[in-house]
Amino acid sequence: MEFDQGHMFGRLPSHPRVKVQPMRPILLLLAFACAHASAQIVLRINDAPPVTIAASDIAKMPRHTAVLNDHGKQINYEGVLLHDVLAKGGVDFGGGLRGKQLSSYVAALASDGYEVVYALAEFDPTVMDSDLIVADKREGQALSASEGPLRIIVPHDKRPTRSIKMLHEIDVVQLKK
Repeated sequence: MEFDQGHMFGRLPSHPRVKVQPMRPILLLLAFACAHASAQIVLRINDAPPVTIAASDIAKMPRHTAVLNDHGKQINYEGVLLHDVLAKGGVDFGGGLRGKQLSSYVAALASDGYEVVYALAEFDPTVMDSDLIVADKREGQALSASEGPLRIIVPHDKRPTRSIKMLHEIDVVQLKK
């Protein structure tokens, strides 16, 4: 084995039949496994420090159900209102959103990089009745690894494009400061 000067790790000798596979797929798999095992959401509101909402916090919130039309198939989900998650994380809906608050949006990010944006006003009960939920169960069972451990369900959309799977982060951003 040869060693580079000034480098504490040596280079492995090359062999014509041995190829070193990139570590990225392994690291992504580990990241998905950790995210699935943790079942938590990181909530960021503007410039405030992030808040972590754990599965144990979600389990204590009032439960709701929603039916998702997944390409013609009706699927039952159970979870908590996204409004309640946002309020637990620090979004103030007291008295209703007004003025600059109405220029805010909610970005939901999945562990696979998928991202969806909603208007914050969609979650204000003085503006509309929102039944978007953060689901942890499908047909009475915990969500599968390819779908969860948490996902957002938008029950009244014609297509499930905004019903994000593998939810791991929510960012609330006010455009007008």
